[in-house]
Amino acid sequence: MDWLFSFPHMDDASLRDLKKAIDEGFRGFTRAYGDGLEAIFEPLQHFLIWSERFMTKPWPIILLLIAAVAWFASRNWKIVAGTVVTLLLIGYFDMWDDTMKTVSMIFVCTVLSIVVGIPIGIAMSRSDRVQNAINPVLDVMQTMPSFVYLIPVVMLLGIGKVPGLIAVVIYAIPPMIRLTNLGIRLVDKDVLEAADAFGSSNWQKLKNVQMPLALPTIMAGINQTIMMALAMVVIASMIGVQGLGQPVLKAISNQYFTLGIFNGLAIVGIAIIFDRVSQAFGARLQKHREVVHG
Repeated sequence: MDWLFSFPHMDDASLRDLKKAIDEGFRGFTRAYGDGLEAIFEPLQHFLIWSERFMTKPWPIILLLIAAVAWFASRNWKIVAGTVVTLLLIGYFDMWDDTMKTVSMIFVCTVLSIVVGIPIGIAMSRSDRVQNAINPVLDVMQTMPSFVYLIPVVMLLGIGKVPGLIAVVIYAIPPMIRLTNLGIRLVDKDVLEAADAFGSSNWQKLKNVQMPLALPTIMAGINQTIMMALAMVVIASMIGVQGLGQPVLKAISNQYFTLGIFNGLAIVGIAIIFDRVSQAFGARLQKHREVVHG
């Protein structure tokens, strides 16, 4: 009756040989193409270094710049005031430099997710076959434990900022792709028929009709991408990503309660700022759409 309690499985020797073959194959790929992949991602490293240097400039300049961006996006003094107060509190508790490093990382991750995610989302919206092929990949990306992302990037690129950046982007990009696809597919067919009647090409329809109407949904994708990137920053600190994640990791390792709570609250503060500002910008776009096309 042992078969009732022991599920039939591959024998231990075969399973061990299979895992060993896969590991050796990946190591061989790493040795053969690791240097080439590092060269490909070198521009990302320069972009990240430039962004970090910019965000660590004199704090009054950066504070005013962030407040100006918040006002431009939201047109809401309450959000701007909340942003300034939150950043002042973060700086008062001596977390300004780490916060700016985290913000620079999120900025680069968001830009990269937009550059890569929107074209993929557009391709999915134009073809059911492409959508059916990419959806399972996105499902895996969204359900894979976040720690697992660190294994292949570390084996390929080692420890540092770029491997952490790639891990964060892989973890955070699925909402960008899915909501771009969804937003374009939800554009009213009557509007597209009107564009066809006026002789619009596919590119003109995409640029002048579909993308403007889908922009609020795309903004929701950007919002979710930012939130997921912030959630991944602490985990990415394990492979050398600087910022608020490293003090949290240090607090976990050494049981420093206050250090962990303070930096965790700083991450929450940044998340709330990004969330409120991006949501307000998306609401403005939605209102604009209702006025123009309603």
